[in-house]
Amino acid sequence: MEEIGGYGSKVRKIKADLEKKFPGILDISTKATPTITGWLEIEASGKLIHSKKNGDGYVDTQAKYEKIFAGIENALSSR
Repeated sequence: MEEIGGYGSKVRKIKADLEKKFPGILDISTKATPTITGWLEIEASGKLIHSKKNGDGYVDTQAKYEKIFAGIENALSSR
């Protein structure tokens, strides 16, 4: 995994949390960006669940985690 700005360790934590919640279900990849804070995009079944660059911000609260988990569950159940 590439470091994403200074947030590499935080992105790894989010990835680990998603893999724990959805073991063996998600294909999670990351890519570094040239900006200092990077972009964080979370998609499931072709649906954008969370976009830091489009205004959802960084995943820094339990409410954001719950929204992501619910979005992924919804996307997976509708495929």
